[in-house]
Amino acid sequence: MRYFAELAYNGAQYFGWQKQPGQISVQEQLEMSFSTILGTEIEVVGCGRTDTGVHARQYFMHFDFEGQFPRAFTRRINKFLPADIAIYRIFEVAPDAHARFDAVHRAYEYHIDFVKNPFGKETRYFYPFAQLPDPVKMQEAASLLLEYEAFFPFCKTNTDVKTMQCDLRRADWEGSPEEGKMVFHIAADRFLRGMVRLIVGMCLNVGTGKTTLEEVRRAMGQQGRLKKSWSIPPQGLFLTDIRYA
Repeated sequence: MRYFAELAYNGAQYFGWQKQPGQISVQEQLEMSFSTILGTEIEVVGCGRTDTGVHARQYFMHFDFEGQFPRAFTRRINKFLPADIAIYRIFEVAPDAHARFDAVHRAYEYHIDFVKNPFGKETRYFYPFAQLPDPVKMQEAASLLLEYEAFFPFCKTNTDVKTMQCDLRRADWEGSPEEGKMVFHIAADRFLRGMVRLIVGMCLNVGTGKTTLEEVRRAMGQQGRLKKSWSIPPQGLFLTDIRYA
């Protein structure tokens, strides 16, 4: 029988979602905990591969299990898991349901503080530079992306994806530097490796005049690299919404 689990995690202490030799990952922690409590080896498949230091407010994974869940299993597994990973619910799905391939919508937020926040070190990016970005220009840069379907300029190198096509459905900024914080909202059917952090860096560069909108248009039209590319640090990035058909 196949099950989906809805969960959330603070990714600050993990080298991303996916298991990798010699590094601690969210997937590894979940598989170890589920296998221990259920008394059999459990392999979990996630809805996406978040990078090192990236968080998820909503995340789904699937796993197969033929036995009976122990009483109050959700509470038991949460007690066993590290404090920065939480399981919200577990429910049965069709045997061929897939947490990653069946997802049709994904949304992220990126949080930036322009006033230093000693309590936001793990979950917000502090912008330390004297020149503050223009939020109007940042929004113009974000809105420009909605005109395109391919996003090679915003994909990290050495990726194994077969297509750069993404159905981008939202890209907008909330707040302003004068208010002390900004949040970037973006949604699509899928995302390329490192895409959101590269887009946020581009918007900040446009907002400070380091990159022009014409340069962004040219890169998108030619599907080439921007001269100044900035992959902003991971701690402000949250996966926030996963939807299935």
